[in-house]
Amino acid sequence: MQFNYKKLLPHLVVFVLFIVTSLAYFNPVLQGKKIFQSDIVQYTGMAKQQNDFRKNTGEETFWTDAAFGGMPTYQLGAKYPNNYIKELDLAIRFLPRPADYLFLYFIGMYILFLVLKVDYKLAFLGALAFGFSTYLIIILGVGHNAKAHAIAYMPLVLSGIFLTFQSKYLWGFLLLTVAMGLELTANHFQMTYYLMLLVIIIGIVYLIDAYKKKELPHFFKAVGLMCISVIIAIGLNATNILATKEYADTSTRGKSELTINANGTPKDNKTGLDYDYITEYSYGKLESFNLFIPRFMGGSSTEDFPEDSKTVETLLRMGASPQEANQMLSQIPMYWGDQSFVGAPAYIGAVIIFLAVLALFLVRGRLKWWSVSAFILILLLSWGKNFSGLTEFFIDYVPLYNKFRAVSSIQVILELIIPILAVVGLHQFFNNFEREEEKKKALLYSTGIVGGLTLIFILFKSTLFDFASPYDSYFREEMGLPFLEAIREDRMSLFTSDAIRSLIFVILSAAVLWFFMKGTLKKGIAIAGLCVLVLVDLVGVDRRYVNEDDFVQARLVEEPFQKNGADIQILEDDGHFRVYDATTNAFNSARASFYHNALGGYHAAKPGRIQDLFEFYISQGNIGILNMMNVRYIIAQNKNGGPVAQRNPYANGNAWFVDNVQPAENADQEIRLLDSLDTKKTAVINKEFLSKIPAKNVARDSTASIELVSYKPNYLVYEASTKTEQLAVFSEVYYSKGWNAYINGKPVEYFRANYVLRAMIVPEGNNKIEFKFEPKVIQTGSTISTISSIILLLILLSGLYFSFRKKEIKN
Repeated sequence: MQFNYKKLLPHLVVFVLFIVTSLAYFNPVLQGKKIFQSDIVQYTGMAKQQNDFRKNTGEETFWTDAAFGGMPTYQLGAKYPNNYIKELDLAIRFLPRPADYLFLYFIGMYILFLVLKVDYKLAFLGALAFGFSTYLIIILGVGHNAKAHAIAYMPLVLSGIFLTFQSKYLWGFLLLTVAMGLELTANHFQMTYYLMLLVIIIGIVYLIDAYKKKELPHFFKAVGLMCISVIIAIGLNATNILATKEYADTSTRGKSELTINANGTPKDNKTGLDYDYITEYSYGKLESFNLFIPRFMGGSSTEDFPEDSKTVETLLRMGASPQEANQMLSQIPMYWGDQSFVGAPAYIGAVIIFLAVLALFLVRGRLKWWSVSAFILILLLSWGKNFSGLTEFFIDYVPLYNKFRAVSSIQVILELIIPILAVVGLHQFFNNFEREEEKKKALLYSTGIVGGLTLIFILFKSTLFDFASPYDSYFREEMGLPFLEAIREDRMSLFTSDAIRSLIFVILSAAVLWFFMKGTLKKGIAIAGLCVLVLVDLVGVDRRYVNEDDFVQARLVEEPFQKNGADIQILEDDGHFRVYDATTNAFNSARASFYHNALGGYHAAKPGRIQDLFEFYISQGNIGILNMMNVRYIIAQNKNGGPVAQRNPYANGNAWFVDNVQPAENADQEIRLLDSLDTKKTAVINKEFLSKIPAKNVARDSTASIELVSYKPNYLVYEASTKTEQLAVFSEVYYSKGWNAYINGKPVEYFRANYVLRAMIVPEGNNKIEFKFEPKVIQTGSTISTISSIILLLILLSGLYFSFRKKEIKN
């Protein structure tokens, strides 16, 4: 069997071009610089302890004390054994970050277009359009790496699905299994969930089509194979999925046992997130035109003013100096939508939107119907509270939908399907699938619709839109109506310039296709022209928000938090204790976690009970709670506004024996009893654990002692000496699904005290007490992952063998 290198060559060239393009856009990585991503800065702080532990010991801890008093590292970049699909993922992402994700965008979409049997040149164009979609670039700029990672593998998952539906069962099965395994490896279940919604729509359309064509056996065979693919893919990621599920149940994403809020009002204890939290970032209906005109609603929340700014002119006229005027501009939003903050518009591109409209006149069959159906549903869902009926239905009745926030991010599916529709439409246009008259009519109609609508926006903008922000009342009251009018004129100026820009790209794209139809341009030249238009269009907008200015020296990314005087002072103390940073919102900052065992931290799924303590007591400055959490230092501000470390002399220490037990009937009583409680003497024990305490009275031995003699994040050793049986409380977070306790090498039971801590009965005498973090979920998941990897390998080898034998027989 001879290998056809000529067929492979164009794809190799495209592969190299994708590498070059990715590195060219993020060219500072070639100088060793790194992009400064705000979310990754926080992650760096949270993951510092576990990364240092791995580097120093070669082992994985799976537990960190650096955040929220202690939590598993399952969602902090834990590395699991036998995670072979992750090794494949790392091999694919061989470019420096974030160029690796841009490359993944390109190559995944390119493969999808090849599966859809699109010419490689058009596939290249479509891949560029997808990869440079503004939202996909923006999330790389702010550090939503897991989100970008999951989005990048979406086209590959669709490739496996379509290949299977094309009756290429073996290769479709293998591709889908690997692609879905990689998708789950990205560990952003919200994006995967949105992909599932798209796949369900595709499945419904294919089912209807199979019924009409009397091909139901083929349909169900394909779906059956896909289900097996997904099961194996889940198995490949079993450790992460099982560990995430286990932790999620105890986090703020799980169901709380409390029935009251901190203020005493009844707590809505539905599983999932609160409606307002879910819909906080809801896209405006009118704002959806940002997909076509980038600054339709002013761009980002920090958008620059136009060059000839009327606002600046008005400020100078009012007596402000140029420096004062520039300072004031940072407080005035050009964005006039309803969202509280927008990093950038979700611009898909004027060229691609125009081509997608053209495709509606040319594309027929299943692809058109699933793409249009998905577009409508996804757009309506992205409106969130602005289309409350549908949103409430999904939150209340569609499984798992209420687990995710920021509904506007569902628009990533639009960024996926619109380029697909556009490029498949171009494929129809450039080939002889339609009569010339039909193509001409489609081109005229699409140009008239898209160009005409844009022209209406430009000519009648002051009639159609008021360019008013929900926050404009403040400027009117403080600065007067003329100042507010100047702001609105600037917003109108941005709108007009970008609307004209989009109109120009539409006209140029239409002209390229028109000249191709007339024979003036050859197909290759026409596609190249469209590639240039797509690049100029999208990259021109992308670079407004992510460019060389976002890159810094690698050291500033690897060590984003510089030591201050308070840190230096605390680090001189080599004991085991916690730190609370009162200079910031401690439960939304990982700064303290970078250097210390912090009580606060930054995470989308905080430990649920620690968050409850924060809401009930810590945020109110309750020092008693800090004492029982062994907070030895509080970082506060001195009179000059600088940070200073204040030592807390009342911290309870690492462990202590108590005199009394205060029983609690339920979680509500358990947390309420902590108010003004002397936790050094009394322990609050929920009734479910009272049976673990001897019925006889445990009298406090005044000569008893207990101290921490050895510490690692996942292994703590105490020595205790007591003449009688005692009740000990440890200032460590209770997490029964992993922490095991031993006394003198023998397993013993421990239980929860004071709502969040560990406690146990210590027998008389001299005893060695150990806590080891030994999560069974890691062992179970690793076994499943290994078995799944072996199954996939056997299927791959069998498939290759039978394919080779089949070709030998034919020859």
